[in-house]
Amino acid sequence: MARRLEQGRLVIASHNAGKLREIAELVEPFGVDAVSAGSLGLPEPEETGTTFLANAELKARASAAGAGLPALADDSGLAVPALDGAPGIYSARWAGPERDFALAMTRVQEELGDSADRSAYFVCALALAWPDGHCETFEGRVDGSLVWPPRGARGFGYDPIFLPEGEQITFGEMEPARKHAMSHRARAFELLVAACLSAP
Repeated sequence: MARRLEQGRLVIASHNAGKLREIAELVEPFGVDAVSAGSLGLPEPEETGTTFLANAELKARASAAGAGLPALADDSGLAVPALDGAPGIYSARWAGPERDFALAMTRVQEELGDSADRSAYFVCALALAWPDGHCETFEGRVDGSLVWPPRGARGFGYDPIFLPEGEQITFGEMEPARKHAMSHRARAFELLVAACLSAP
């Protein structure tokens, strides 16, 4: 049986403003006060895992231990089958030290070249860790295809080139509420909510 998260403060183990905003909005209805690892002066641990789940767990455990509070970490990215799953766990690194996702999207397009396979999927792994070392993990995925040129200025990361299955607009063009209803993060979060969170 999964451990329940009591209402109170929760560290979001991320320095990514887009992720922080999305996760804070998702936990708010559960009486959880989200605080970022960055605002607590916690460093970002080196992501040495070989999977999204391993990296999420590593980040959550580091923040929980550093803050003495439960911590939620997300490791997510874009996987492109025609590129052998790249950028995958290196999705943020493809954007370089300046987090320039226009650069990252251009690299995806260039590496795909004239490939007929434009399929892609977003993966989100969530890890919820407690200071005593206990950790719960969840994973969500949303399938779609890649468009070029990028469309829309909403969302963040690779959203402007990702067209979810069955949709006519990219994540970058979508209202946040609509994206939240179907995204990889929302799917992972549904599993976390069912296992660990209770409405106040």
